[in-house]
Amino acid sequence: MNRQADASTAASAELTTAADTRWMARALQLAGQAAACGEVPVGAVLVSADGECLGEGYNRPIGTHDPTAHAEIVALRAAATRVGNYRLPGSTLYVTLEPCMMCCGALVHARVARLVYGASEPKAGAVASNFRVLEEPKLNHRVVTEGGILGERSTALLQAFFVARRVRNRPPSGTQQAEGSTDVE
Repeated sequence: MNRQADASTAASAELTTAADTRWMARALQLAGQAAACGEVPVGAVLVSADGECLGEGYNRPIGTHDPTAHAEIVALRAAATRVGNYRLPGSTLYVTLEPCMMCCGALVHARVARLVYGASEPKAGAVASNFRVLEEPKLNHRVVTEGGILGERSTALLQAFFVARRVRNRPPSGTQQAEGSTDVE
């Protein structure tokens, strides 16, 4: 009986890993759409406990003039509208970059069960890098988290975006820089 239980658990873990990779790959596609719009390339997909996509989104704060239009928030809004409820219990959010404080708060309010993210966010990451918001004992909901799923691909997409942006924003050679600015990389 234990062998069957162990085999069942192992098979479940393999299915979960395959599903995690598949949904994160979709989030990466959405991040590419953000990059094509000149937004920081972050994509998110919210999936029900049954494996159904409830909502998707990518970063849109620049284009929408909305500081809350992070990929996670866009996906949560789409899912809540679709199911007709702001609570999304049993769901998993896949996002290419570790969420910020605002997005972590939204996950708690929406009662998202699980968060899977790709790249760590050394500046504003609120899951593990800088803060551990989702581990705060005073919160009334816990979100299970897992980082690093397709993390190298997520990081590479972000790095390529910022390199291209620096190149695009670099003054032409031979021109004078504004006083006090530096051209250090």
